[in-house]
Amino acid sequence: MEMVIGMDADLIASFKKEIRGEVVMPSDGSYNSIRKVYNGMIDKYPGMIVKCVDVADVIASVNFGRENDLLIAVRGGGHNGGGLGLCDDGMVIDLSGIKFVQVDTSNNTVRVGGGNIWGEVDHATHAFGLAIPSGMISTTGVGGLTLGGGVGYLTRKYGLTIDNLLEADMVLADGSFVTVNAKQHPDLFWAIRGGGGNFGIVTSFKFQAHPLKTVIGGPTLWPIEQTEEIMAWYDEFIHKAPEDLNGFIATMVIPGPPFPEHLHNKQFCGIVWCYTGHPDKFEEIFKPVLDKKPLFQHVGEMPYPSIQTMFDGLLPPGLQWYWRADFFNKLGSEIRSAHLKYGSKIPTPLSQMHLYPISGAASRVGNTDTPWAYRDAKYAGVIVGVDPDAANAGKITNWCKDYYNELHPHSSGGAYSNFMMNEGQERVKASYKHNYQRLAHIKRHHDPNNLFRVNQNILPSG
Repeated sequence: MEMVIGMDADLIASFKKEIRGEVVMPSDGSYNSIRKVYNGMIDKYPGMIVKCVDVADVIASVNFGRENDLLIAVRGGGHNGGGLGLCDDGMVIDLSGIKFVQVDTSNNTVRVGGGNIWGEVDHATHAFGLAIPSGMISTTGVGGLTLGGGVGYLTRKYGLTIDNLLEADMVLADGSFVTVNAKQHPDLFWAIRGGGGNFGIVTSFKFQAHPLKTVIGGPTLWPIEQTEEIMAWYDEFIHKAPEDLNGFIATMVIPGPPFPEHLHNKQFCGIVWCYTGHPDKFEEIFKPVLDKKPLFQHVGEMPYPSIQTMFDGLLPPGLQWYWRADFFNKLGSEIRSAHLKYGSKIPTPLSQMHLYPISGAASRVGNTDTPWAYRDAKYAGVIVGVDPDAANAGKITNWCKDYYNELHPHSSGGAYSNFMMNEGQERVKASYKHNYQRLAHIKRHHDPNNLFRVNQNILPSG
């Protein structure tokens, strides 16, 4: 029946007694604010939202959802582009109350709750001079980012987030609880390192952290007219640069402060840098960048959490977002000219395109070592149409689709799953490529009835 509406009131009342957290129903005053997610374009009405505070709440919720044939969505930070932490009518299992960060300085490992966001983790680890590779926005949930892969500022130096995952606690579709690592349930441990939320609900993660206190980082900007020249140079430079240097390249508009006024509302080709090495070597490593004479640069030393929060203020929850993504092997002339064309007509100040380099530590992991099948791609690209005004939803969506349609024929085929909207089964298969069948087999073993299907879904088979 996949819905809660009309469900027996006594059944719901007895379920509420099993939950230490809160069960929020559509009739509750807090429902409308609680059902919102990061992407303001997503507007779904769950039949109930269970705000779990511990593993027992998650187990009870999974069992109740399965026994009553409810559609289940799992929400951590709620950042997913396609709004896959929500569903209409069914049950949302909300993990945001399961938060803790425990740092073990004897081996630099960190245990993190399934409901934490990365800003909370960075705050806790920074006190010990440690960092875990994550993404670009500190309000992103740990769970969603990790299960999809985790591309960010530290990718070239320390790999993807999944390359630093040592262990996870999970609640499976049958309500059982397991700890997965390289020795216990290795098939599940393999599957969750990139296979998304298909295999169960992760209630805690254990990561390897790395000594890192400060970085040298920030943006360099060139006029949009120089896009092709800067991209050709960057394509040669970034993968040969020392792994301490990371930089993602973008077509973007400067929306306003903290940038100087003369840059506001103009289009640029930009690169946002992050250097993790010894400060004494930075000037020499960065000289080729300055030789390209950026129009503007604001690159300096800062605590690692500061670079992670650099764009938080510009991208608060509730904006309209439309996403399209692909992997790319090289920034050839057709790709560069498409970036110039669409970068020159960015529709709103927050809309942008990013290309994140996949090289260094991330590329030394094999294409079958984790489900993340594009270790040999050079870039994970994403185009986002972003605006606070719902009236501009069509404008940002059309620009995004047109930009994508021009680039896609020159791509590697699939996309990084965390950059995808709800795009259908063939797109999921293309993104897992040769790893899809193994994932489908593990899915059949652990979730044969596809209880966890509000995600980039892998169908049980094999």
